[in-house]
Amino acid sequence: MNGSIQRIDLIIKTPIRMENIVASRIEELGFKCVVHPKPYGYPGIVTVRMHDENEKFRIAERIKNEIPEAERVLVSEAYTRAVMEDIVNSAVNVASKLLDSGVTFAVRTVRRGSHPFTSVDVNYRVGSAILEKVDATVDLDYPEKIVWIEILGNEAAIGVIDGTSVWKKMKPGKHEVRTFFSKASVIQMPYLGDMRSAKSMGSRIGRAVQMFEVGELIIGIIGACDAKQLSWFISGIFEGINSRYQIQRKTYAHKPRRVNVLIEDLYQLVRDRRSQPKIVFEPEGEVFSKVSEKIADYFLRCDGQVNLLFGSREGIPKGVFRFADLIVDLCPGITLSTEYAASSALIGISFALQSILEKNHSSAT
Repeated sequence: MNGSIQRIDLIIKTPIRMENIVASRIEELGFKCVVHPKPYGYPGIVTVRMHDENEKFRIAERIKNEIPEAERVLVSEAYTRAVMEDIVNSAVNVASKLLDSGVTFAVRTVRRGSHPFTSVDVNYRVGSAILEKVDATVDLDYPEKIVWIEILGNEAAIGVIDGTSVWKKMKPGKHEVRTFFSKASVIQMPYLGDMRSAKSMGSRIGRAVQMFEVGELIIGIIGACDAKQLSWFISGIFEGINSRYQIQRKTYAHKPRRVNVLIEDLYQLVRDRRSQPKIVFEPEGEVFSKVSEKIADYFLRCDGQVNLLFGSREGIPKGVFRFADLIVDLCPGITLSTEYAASSALIGISFALQSILEKNHSSAT
């Protein structure tokens, strides 16, 4: 081992700017150790070298149980130079000791510093070498074990953790409901008034419908309305949609779909969509929990649009009730403000869809 390489017993991941606090809290636990916040200037990380290497598992448990600022605690099983061959050999030795026969695994590498290889290169080389030595299989999505490799400049630490210890947004038992919302047509009566109020309300509604990537937003007017006030509301709608859309473009793995905006007379829309499901959200309706499965079933089985109607300062006209398939009260005893109605309904529908999809999955298995 190169004399310049220091043993690394623990690597603790922290939020940025919390490194010194975590380091101090670790020292307060009373173990004999050397703690380095932001080693070599790398943020979001703290390394620990124990005086007694056998104590590393005990201090790791203490950190997990007592320091919430420690987002992940990794116990190092090997440390080596940040050279590909050394990393591969060390990782294979660790895997041979800690991976049981038949287990599924994945390799995850975080590389800090300049190297002639990428993290993907390391994952591939290490994964291939482990498969040659260990009776295991690769599962990149939901592995039972993760062989982790943390590279800090000229040093590398290696260990193994349970795959379930890594929080994932999607995992077995969860179902993607986003795609179903392309069937949703949100029909929103406009919020009219002074420029500041109308535009602000429009912006909030725009952000909400874009967040769910609904199929379309229809501004449902009734008769004549003030053109200037309507223009302020529409301007806010597009402002909100564009704002959320730009964030989605930067953060989503999939390509987001910008919500289409239309204007139509509410009564004509009801006539035109007579064959499509229409759900009015007003306090006079049934409690959401009683009809949630039926609403979810519309999204699961209908080929066309599912129309969701929301009022504004004035509710959906009572005459429209007769043409609705369902009238739903989202929150009995509470009048939801205009900007929260659509998002509250869509969240509720998301829960209903998830529940039915889980039942269907359980029945199938």
